[in-house]
Amino acid sequence: MTKLLKDFINSEKAGGLILVFCTIISLTIANSTYQSSYSEFWHINLGSLSLAHWINDALMAIFFLLIGLELEREIYVGELSDVKNAILPISGAMGGMIIPALLFVLFNFGTATQSGAGIPMATDIAFSLGVLSLLGKRVPNSLKIFLIALAVVDDLGAIMVIALFYTKTLIWTNLIISLSIFVLLIVLNRLKVRNLIPYIIGGIAMWYFMLHSGIHATITGILLAFAIPFGSGDKNSPSFIMQHLLHKPVAFLILPLFALANTVIIINSDWQQSLGQPYGMGILAGLILGKPLGIILFTLIAVGAGLCSLPEDINWKHLVATGFLGGIGFTMSIFITLLAFDNDLVVNNAKFVILVASLIAGIIGFLSLKFTLKKELKE
Repeated sequence: MTKLLKDFINSEKAGGLILVFCTIISLTIANSTYQSSYSEFWHINLGSLSLAHWINDALMAIFFLLIGLELEREIYVGELSDVKNAILPISGAMGGMIIPALLFVLFNFGTATQSGAGIPMATDIAFSLGVLSLLGKRVPNSLKIFLIALAVVDDLGAIMVIALFYTKTLIWTNLIISLSIFVLLIVLNRLKVRNLIPYIIGGIAMWYFMLHSGIHATITGILLAFAIPFGSGDKNSPSFIMQHLLHKPVAFLILPLFALANTVIIINSDWQQSLGQPYGMGILAGLILGKPLGIILFTLIAVGAGLCSLPEDINWKHLVATGFLGGIGFTMSIFITLLAFDNDLVVNNAKFVILVASLIAGIIGFLSLKFTLKKELKE
C-alpha cells in the first residue's frame, strides 16, 4: 500500500475510536440535566447559520473534499485504476446501496417516511476501519483496500442521491454561478495551474453559491476534488498535498464535531417503540441485512460473470464479514436523516435506530471476521 493510503487508514482508524468517544459523551450529556442547554448550544447562530449548520453544511464539505480526493487517487493510481480490480468494490458498493434502499422502501412504501430510503445506503469509513483495526495485522491488505474503495464509492453514491432526491427548492441562478466557477477551476487545471490558492478561493465561492442554490453545499467538496490537479500523483502534486493536509483535521476535528452536534439524541423510556416504527424497521433491515446481502450478492454476480475475481489473500468468508461492517452507517446515515425528515421526533428516533443498527452490524462483522481469521491462523 502507498504511504498516503496507509496514512488515510491510520487516521481513519484513530478517528473511528474518537468518534465512538464523542458519541458516548454527546449521548450522555443529551440525556442528563444539561439536555436543554446542550441542545441549544448547537443552535447558536454564527452569522446566517447556526453552529450545527456550519458543521453540517461547511465543515462536512471539507470531509467530502477529502473523500473526493481519495476517490480521485483510487481512480488514477489505486484500486479503481484497473477496470477488473475496480469492478469488485464498485459492484459491492452498488449492491450495498440498492438492496438496503429497497428494504427500507419495503417497510415504508406509501408512508410519510419513505423519503428516508437513502439512510441505510452509505458506509461510515471511519467507524468501519476503526472496527477493522481492532483485528490488527491479521486483516489482509486487500480486504482493507476493498472496504475503503467500497465505502468511498457508496459515499459518492449517497452524495448523488442527496443531489437528485433531497433537493427541495432550486435557485438556478446560484447553481449556474457555482457550476461556472467549477468550470473555471477545471480550465485552470487544464492550463496546469498548480498553486492551490486559486482552487481554495474558487472552492469557497463555489460553496457559497451552491449553499444558496437549494442543492446541499457539501456536493462542492466532491466537485472541488476533481478540479484540483492530480498530475502524476506524487508528493508534489496539488492533490497529494491537499489530501495530506486534510487527513488529520477531518479525522480529529471535523468528524468528531459532526458526531457531537448530531448525536444529541434523547433516549426516551419507550425507546423500543422507535425500533418498531416503519422507518425504524427499514433502517434496521437495511443496515444489518441489506448491506451484507447486497454486497455479497452483487460481488457474486460480478465474479460469476467473469467481470472480476477475488484477490488471492481474501475469500468469501472475509467478504461476508466485511459486508456486515458495511452496515455501519453512522455519519452519512445521520446526515441523510437530517435531509429526509422534517419531524424532530422522527429525526431523533431515526438517529437512535441508526446507532443501534450500526452497533449490531459492527459487532457481527467484527466477531465473524475475528472467528474466520483465527480459524485460518490455526490451519
